[in-house]
Amino acid sequence: MCKNILEFCLSPDLGGLELCVVDNFNYFTTQTDTFLMVAPKKKLDNFIDNSKKYTLKRNKLFPILPALKLAKFIDANDIDIVHFHWTRDVTTVVFAKILSKKKPKIMQSRHMRMTRFKDDFYHKWLYKNIDIIHAVTKQVQEQLIKFIPSDVRPKIEQVYLGVKEVNVDDAKLMMLRDRYKLDDSFIVGIVGRIEEGKGQYIVIEALSILKELNIKLLIVGNTMDKSYLASLKEKISVFGVNDKVIFTGFTKEVNEHIQLCDTTVLATPEETFGLVVIESMINKVPVIATNKGGPLEIIDDEEDGLLFDRSPEDLASKIKLIYNDAKLKKSLALCAYEKVKSKFNAEIEHERLFKILEGMK
Repeated sequence: MCKNILEFCLSPDLGGLELCVVDNFNYFTTQTDTFLMVAPKKKLDNFIDNSKKYTLKRNKLFPILPALKLAKFIDANDIDIVHFHWTRDVTTVVFAKILSKKKPKIMQSRHMRMTRFKDDFYHKWLYKNIDIIHAVTKQVQEQLIKFIPSDVRPKIEQVYLGVKEVNVDDAKLMMLRDRYKLDDSFIVGIVGRIEEGKGQYIVIEALSILKELNIKLLIVGNTMDKSYLASLKEKISVFGVNDKVIFTGFTKEVNEHIQLCDTTVLATPEETFGLVVIESMINKVPVIATNKGGPLEIIDDEEDGLLFDRSPEDLASKIKLIYNDAKLKKSLALCAYEKVKSKFNAEIEHERLFKILEGMK
């Protein structure tokens, strides 16, 4: 029997987590009656236009208030399952379950690492009211088992995130190459919000080491921290690489921008998964990623990608390796493409996740 699902996310951002919400909503809609609830006038609200999208304003101090509205929505729309992603939504969702007549099942998709024990009264109460936690990596699954007491621990299911095969218009790529004046340069890309944790400064430092080579850096993403952006621009000026760095700002054309690149970099200290990694792989662009967290479950080093220790020197050496070896570049890209089609296929992973939701009793 098909169940009515509510995809729920009041996050103000638009990154990998929020895009997963959209992808889940789009897929689940093809399988059953699915609703989407987001924060009003935030990036996710502006990103998607759908008649089944509703808004709810978050209240950090008094989560009971939005929970009352959510409970009414659950009952009015006969919601069987609330599927939430943003950890900060947990109190609102659990309160809504308790306040509703329907008493829906709750699934949480855990996109972030867990680093401490959740054995206080408050967290134990929350976890007693969650039915399943979906871990996006095996590492997250292990952390959930380690840090949530067994007597209140929800059922843990591990399902990877996935990507779809993409078709990019060559004319669009040519237009973007002209816009950014990329010429015949070797392009290194970093895709993600412009904030210190994403590590753009490491890639800029690596570029400065290689500034005698015909390399340009494409920094793709929305600015979250203006002071950090200013520090990046100052660093670029000090290193004398102003003519080698392009900031694109936010774009919905992520695949097109990835395909402009000869290699992409994930430079976060410990990414939980790394959606941009598999996005690069499906676009046949070799990836260089930090050797911690999610990338260790995605990349086999020197086979379908390269790992680095997050130092500018090591990153520079890995970029130079791909720059100088066209055969290696092609091999990494093709092996990555074959892996992502089999192991991180969006259709397969969404189907696995939906079966878990469908089996909730």
